[in-house]
Amino acid sequence: MVRKLTPASPNLRDALIQTYAINDAMNQLILSHLDPHAWRAQPPGQRDNGRTIAAIFAHLHNSRLVWIKNSAPHLKCPAPLDPDRCTIKQTSAAHRKSATQCLRMLTDALSAAPDRRVTKFSRGSWTRTWPAGGTMFAYMFSHEAHHRGQILMVAHQLSYRILDKTPGVWHWEKLWKQAGLTTR
Repeated sequence: MVRKLTPASPNLRDALIQTYAINDAMNQLILSHLDPHAWRAQPPGQRDNGRTIAAIFAHLHNSRLVWIKNSAPHLKCPAPLDPDRCTIKQTSAAHRKSATQCLRMLTDALSAAPDRRVTKFSRGSWTRTWPAGGTMFAYMFSHEAHHRGQILMVAHQLSYRILDKTPGVWHWEKLWKQAGLTTR
């Protein structure tokens, strides 16, 4: 049985938007606690062809830019990151900018307004376009969570234990409170 999809209720919409904001807070937390020696270190057993933590963070930011450019071309895209040259500080600033634009895009995409501008979600030219909405949010969030897990795993394999310093990526209530958010 296929049910007709309707726009998210205001409470659900707000919760999804706030969840994406916390998603970036998690990324920022990792960036702020990451040992600079881990930034460009090659993952064990990869021999110069594995993604460094820097490259994974650059990929996250650059993926956001593709989503914005293809799904919300009216929003300004920040500059892309070069995975071989970006610093932790540059990456943190770039992530704040792209997260802000993704939040603007999601706010419009999850709106019930008949004149909303974000009506489709494109992950890139290599795949089909989806209608904007909950699936769009789910893909964006899970993509980032997947790569955040990779970052934590690579750091751990390199003996840089980020979560020993900050288990905050798992403390959603604390992150929510720090961000001044109330819906969860």
